[in-house]
Amino acid sequence: MTDRRLSGRKHLRWLDRITVSGPVVFYLTVCVQDRRPVLVSPVAVSVLVDAWTHAEARHGWLIGRYVIMPDHAHFFASPLNGRAKDLSEFMRCWKRSTAMRVRRGSDRSFRWQREFFDHLLRSSESYAAKWEYVRQNPVRAELVADAEDWPYQGEISPLEV
Repeated sequence: MTDRRLSGRKHLRWLDRITVSGPVVFYLTVCVQDRRPVLVSPVAVSVLVDAWTHAEARHGWLIGRYVIMPDHAHFFASPLNGRAKDLSEFMRCWKRSTAMRVRRGSDRSFRWQREFFDHLLRSSESYAAKWEYVRQNPVRAELVADAEDWPYQGEISPLEV
C-alpha cells in the first residue's frame, strides 16, 4: 500500500511509487530564520514542547524524542494511520502556530526558515543512530560536556520503527 501522506513535498513524490509497511518515522529539523539563537528561552521551549505534546490531537502525528538547540530543533515524528495531515501540511501548521506563539510570548521578530529537513527512517537501528547523533549536538556545539546535561531534550511519546 502506498502511503500518500508522504508525498506532500516535491522531493518526496517518489515515495508514491514505493510500498511503506509498518510504522513510519521521520527525523525532522527546523531552523530559526537567520539562525538566531533564540530557541532556548523559557517561552520558546515551552511553546515547542506544548506543540509537540498536542501534535497527536491537532495534527494526527506522534512526536518522539527531541532536542532543542539555540537556533534549531530536531525531533522524530510518526503519522497516525488515517488521522494524520500529510508531512508538509503538518509542518506548515506546526511552524505557523509555534512562530505565532513565540512572537506573542517573547520575540516579536521570531520566524522559522521557510524549509525544513526531513529524513524517513528505515529501521530501528537508524532511529537509534540518529537519536545518538541528535543527542550529541549540544556536546559538539560545546554547550555542555555531556549530552545528559543538556536540559532542552526529551521524549513526548515512544515511537516504534
